[in-house]
Amino acid sequence: MMTFRISATSPYARKVRIAVSVLGLEDQVKVSLADTYDPADQIRTENPLGKVPTLLLDDGRTIYDSLVILEFLNDLGGGEALIPRGSARIDVLVAHALASGMTDAALLRVYEKRWRPAEMYSEKWLAHHAGKMERALDAMEAAPFDWSDRPHIGAIAKACGLGFLDLRFGGEWRKTRPKLVARLDDFSRRVPAFEATAFGG
Repeated sequence: MMTFRISATSPYARKVRIAVSVLGLEDQVKVSLADTYDPADQIRTENPLGKVPTLLLDDGRTIYDSLVILEFLNDLGGGEALIPRGSARIDVLVAHALASGMTDAALLRVYEKRWRPAEMYSEKWLAHHAGKMERALDAMEAAPFDWSDRPHIGAIAKACGLGFLDLRFGGEWRKTRPKLVARLDDFSRRVPAFEATAFGG
Protein backbone atom coordinates (compact mmCIF):
# COMPACT_ATOMS: atom_id res chain seq x y z
CA MET A 1 0.00 0.00 0.00
CA MET A 2 1.21 3.50 -0.81
CA THR A 3 1.65 5.97 2.05
CA PHE A 4 0.67 9.58 1.56
CA ARG A 5 2.30 12.06 3.97
CA ILE A 6 0.21 15.17 4.51
CA SER A 7 -0.51 17.99 6.90
CA ALA A 8 -4.15 18.60 7.76
CA THR A 9 -4.16 22.19 6.46
CA SER A 10 -2.13 21.76 3.26
CA PRO A 11 -4.11 22.76 0.15
CA TYR A 12 -1.55 20.87 -1.94
CA ALA A 13 -2.15 17.65 -0.03
CA ARG A 14 -5.89 18.23 -0.27
CA LYS A 15 -5.65 18.29 -4.08
CA VAL A 16 -4.07 14.87 -4.06
CA ARG A 17 -6.51 13.44 -1.51
CA ILE A 18 -9.42 14.54 -3.71
CA ALA A 19 -7.74 13.03 -6.77
CA VAL A 20 -7.27 9.72 -4.93
CA SER A 21 -10.99 9.70 -4.11
CA VAL A 22 -12.08 10.71 -7.61
CA LEU A 23 -10.04 7.82 -9.01
CA GLY A 24 -11.36 5.32 -6.45
CA LEU A 25 -7.90 4.56 -5.08
CA GLU A 26 -8.59 4.99 -1.36
CA ASP A 27 -7.92 1.31 -0.66
CA GLN A 28 -4.43 1.67 -2.18
CA VAL A 29 -3.33 4.76 -0.24
CA LYS A 30 -2.79 5.16 3.50
CA VAL A 31 -2.87 8.76 4.71
CA SER A 32 -0.26 9.66 7.32
CA LEU A 33 0.07 13.03 9.05
CA ALA A 34 3.48 14.71 9.00
CA ASP A 35 4.79 17.60 11.07
CA THR A 36 7.06 19.55 8.77
CA TYR A 37 8.23 21.73 11.68
CA ASP A 38 9.43 18.77 13.76
CA PRO A 39 13.08 17.89 13.04
CA ALA A 40 12.41 14.35 14.24
CA ASP A 41 9.59 13.69 11.76
CA GLN A 42 10.45 11.11 9.11
CA ILE A 43 9.25 13.51 6.39
CA ARG A 44 12.74 15.01 6.33
CA THR A 45 14.29 11.71 5.34
CA GLU A 46 11.43 10.67 3.07
CA ASN A 47 11.60 13.96 1.18
CA PRO A 48 14.85 15.97 1.36
CA LEU A 49 12.79 19.17 1.18
CA GLY A 50 10.80 18.13 4.24
CA LYS A 51 7.57 19.12 2.52
CA VAL A 52 4.09 17.74 2.05
CA PRO A 53 2.55 16.22 0.10
CA THR A 54 4.90 13.28 -0.29
CA LEU A 55 3.86 9.91 -1.68
CA LEU A 56 5.78 6.76 -0.68
CA LEU A 57 5.39 3.98 -3.24
CA ASP A 58 5.43 0.24 -2.59
CA ASP A 59 8.64 -0.15 -4.60
CA GLY A 60 10.57 2.23 -2.33
CA ARG A 61 10.40 5.28 -4.56
CA THR A 62 9.26 8.62 -3.20
CA ILE A 63 7.28 11.16 -5.20
CA TYR A 64 6.88 14.75 -4.16
CA ASP A 65 5.40 18.00 -5.39
CA SER A 66 1.65 17.87 -5.80
CA LEU A 67 1.70 18.20 -9.59
CA VAL A 68 4.15 15.31 -9.94
CA ILE A 69 1.98 13.16 -7.68
CA LEU A 70 -1.10 14.12 -9.71
CA GLU A 71 0.73 13.13 -12.92
CA PHE A 72 1.54 9.76 -11.32
CA LEU A 73 -2.08 9.23 -10.28
CA ASN A 74 -3.26 10.28 -13.73
CA ASP A 75 -1.12 7.54 -15.27
CA LEU A 76 -2.34 5.07 -12.65
CA GLY A 77 -5.90 5.96 -13.59
CA GLY A 78 -5.42 5.28 -17.27
CA GLY A 79 -3.47 8.19 -18.68
CA GLU A 80 -6.15 10.88 -18.93
CA ALA A 81 -8.20 10.39 -15.81
CA LEU A 82 -7.24 13.77 -14.35
CA ILE A 83 -5.28 15.40 -17.18
CA PRO A 84 -6.69 15.03 -20.69
CA ARG A 85 -4.61 14.33 -23.74
CA GLY A 86 -4.51 16.53 -26.81
CA SER A 87 -5.24 20.25 -26.97
CA ALA A 88 -7.28 20.26 -23.76
CA ARG A 89 -4.21 19.20 -21.78
CA ILE A 90 -2.61 22.64 -21.91
CA ASP A 91 -5.84 24.36 -20.86
CA VAL A 92 -6.10 22.09 -17.81
CA LEU A 93 -2.45 22.57 -16.87
CA VAL A 94 -2.81 26.36 -17.17
CA ALA A 95 -5.92 26.25 -14.95
CA HIS A 96 -3.90 24.25 -12.42
CA ALA A 97 -1.01 26.71 -12.64
CA LEU A 98 -3.32 29.69 -12.04
CA ALA A 99 -4.93 28.13 -8.98
CA SER A 100 -1.62 26.86 -7.60
CA GLY A 101 0.01 30.25 -8.13
CA MET A 102 -2.81 31.94 -6.24
CA THR A 103 -2.40 29.43 -3.42
CA ASP A 104 1.37 29.98 -3.38
CA ALA A 105 0.84 33.73 -3.05
CA ALA A 106 -1.65 33.22 -0.22
CA LEU A 107 0.75 30.91 1.61
CA LEU A 108 3.61 33.41 1.28
CA ARG A 109 1.42 36.03 2.91
CA VAL A 110 0.64 33.61 5.73
CA TYR A 111 4.33 32.80 6.19
CA GLU A 112 5.31 36.48 6.25
CA LYS A 113 3.23 36.94 9.37
CA ARG A 114 3.97 33.54 10.85
CA TRP A 115 7.75 33.70 10.63
CA ARG A 116 8.56 37.39 11.08
CA PRO A 117 7.92 39.59 14.10
CA ALA A 118 5.32 42.29 13.43
CA GLU A 119 7.90 45.08 13.25
CA MET A 120 9.61 43.29 10.35
CA TYR A 121 6.55 42.71 8.15
CA SER A 122 7.11 43.88 4.60
CA GLU A 123 3.92 45.61 3.52
CA LYS A 124 5.31 45.86 0.00
CA TRP A 125 5.81 42.08 -0.08
CA LEU A 126 2.34 41.43 1.31
CA ALA A 127 0.76 43.80 -1.23
CA HIS A 128 2.71 42.19 -4.08
CA HIS A 129 1.27 38.77 -3.31
CA ALA A 130 -2.18 40.15 -2.52
CA GLY A 131 -2.20 41.53 -6.05
CA LYS A 132 -1.44 38.08 -7.47
CA MET A 133 -4.32 36.64 -5.51
CA GLU A 134 -6.77 39.33 -6.64
CA ARG A 135 -5.85 38.96 -10.31
CA ALA A 136 -6.13 35.17 -10.11
CA LEU A 137 -9.53 35.43 -8.46
CA ASP A 138 -10.70 37.85 -11.15
CA ALA A 139 -9.57 35.40 -13.83
CA MET A 140 -11.38 32.54 -12.10
CA GLU A 141 -14.56 34.61 -11.71
CA ALA A 142 -14.53 35.15 -15.47
CA ALA A 143 -14.10 31.46 -16.35
CA PRO A 144 -16.05 28.35 -15.26
CA PHE A 145 -14.83 25.17 -13.61
CA ASP A 146 -15.11 23.49 -17.01
CA TRP A 147 -15.45 19.75 -16.38
CA SER A 148 -18.16 17.18 -16.95
CA ASP A 149 -18.01 13.60 -15.67
CA ARG A 150 -14.92 13.80 -13.51
CA PRO A 151 -13.00 16.88 -12.29
CA HIS A 152 -9.59 17.49 -13.83
CA ILE A 153 -6.64 18.84 -11.87
CA GLY A 154 -7.43 22.42 -12.82
CA ALA A 155 -10.88 22.28 -11.22
CA ILE A 156 -9.53 20.42 -8.19
CA ALA A 157 -6.75 23.00 -7.70
CA LYS A 158 -9.21 25.89 -7.95
CA ALA A 159 -11.50 24.36 -5.35
CA CYS A 160 -8.64 23.65 -2.94
CA GLY A 161 -7.15 27.11 -3.43
CA LEU A 162 -10.47 28.77 -2.64
CA GLY A 163 -10.88 26.52 0.37
CA PHE A 164 -7.49 27.67 1.60
CA LEU A 165 -8.53 31.32 1.23
CA ASP A 166 -11.61 30.52 3.30
CA LEU A 167 -9.38 29.01 5.98
CA ARG A 168 -6.65 31.66 6.14
CA PHE A 169 -8.36 34.83 4.92
CA GLY A 170 -11.89 34.46 6.24
CA GLY A 171 -13.53 33.98 2.84
CA GLU A 172 -13.15 37.66 1.88
CA TRP A 173 -13.03 36.66 -1.80
CA ARG A 174 -16.69 35.58 -1.60
CA LYS A 175 -18.02 39.12 -1.17
CA THR A 176 -17.36 40.25 -4.75
CA ARG A 177 -17.26 37.04 -6.79
CA PRO A 178 -20.71 35.43 -6.86
CA LYS A 179 -20.04 33.26 -9.91
CA LEU A 180 -16.99 31.76 -8.26
CA VAL A 181 -18.94 31.10 -5.06
CA ALA A 182 -21.60 29.26 -7.08
CA ARG A 183 -18.98 27.22 -8.90
CA LEU A 184 -17.31 26.18 -5.67
CA ASP A 185 -20.70 25.22 -4.20
CA ASP A 186 -21.37 23.13 -7.30
CA PHE A 187 -17.96 21.46 -7.02
CA SER A 188 -18.64 20.65 -3.38
CA ARG A 189 -22.00 19.05 -4.25
CA ARG A 190 -20.61 17.00 -7.12
CA VAL A 191 -17.33 15.94 -5.50
CA PRO A 192 -18.00 14.56 -1.99
CA ALA A 193 -14.26 14.31 -1.32
CA PHE A 194 -14.09 18.10 -1.11
CA GLU A 195 -16.05 18.18 2.13
CA ALA A 196 -14.51 14.91 3.31
CA THR A 197 -11.03 16.47 3.09
CA ALA A 198 -11.99 19.79 4.69
CA PHE A 199 -8.98 21.37 6.37
CA GLY A 200 -8.36 19.76 9.69
CA GLY A 201 -10.41 16.70 8.72
